[in-house]
Amino acid sequence: MEARCECGAVVFTTPLPKPLALYICHCSECRRQTGSAFGTSAIFPRFPLPEAELLSCYSRPTTSGQTLYCYFCKRCGTRLIHSSPDKNVVSVKGGCIDGLDWRNAIHIWTKSAMVPIPEGSETHSEDSANTDYGSTQDELDQPYDAPAELSGSGGPAECERALNLGQSL
Repeated sequence: MEARCECGAVVFTTPLPKPLALYICHCSECRRQTGSAFGTSAIFPRFPLPEAELLSCYSRPTTSGQTLYCYFCKRCGTRLIHSSPDKNVVSVKGGCIDGLDWRNAIHIWTKSAMVPIPEGSETHSEDSANTDYGSTQDELDQPYDAPAELSGSGGPAECERALNLGQSL
C-alpha cells in the first residue's frame, strides 16, 4: 500500500498489501495527537525507515512503561509511523495510507469515544489486549532485536541516532 505525508515529501510503500490489523483509538492521547476525535493505526511488520532525512522523531513513555517513537515529516508535520522496541510491528497512521479499507477496523478505548461507533464494529472499552495479527503474532510480539540506540530512555538523541542510521522501524 502506498503511504505519504500531507505535503508528499515522505512517500513509502508498506511491506504488505494490507495491514495485519487496523485500530481506531478513542483515547485522550490519540485525540490529542491527531487534533481530532480519534487516532488510527494500521499495524504492519517492521520495515526500514522511509526517506529518513525528511523525518523527525520524538519519543514518549506509554502507559505500559515502554517507549513509543513517533516519526513525522519535517516539512509538514504529518505523523506517519509509531514504533516501540518491544514489538516487531509498527503502526502506520491510517490517514496516510491510500486505499485503506476501514470496514473491519477495531475500535478501542470506546469508553472515551467522542463520536458514535459504527454499528456492528468490534469494540473494546479500553485498550485491546486481544490483538490478533494472525499466524505470525507470536513472532511479531517478541521484543525487537534493535541496536542499543533504540533500547535506552527514548530521548530525542536516540530518535536522532535512529534516523541518522537509517534504522529499521
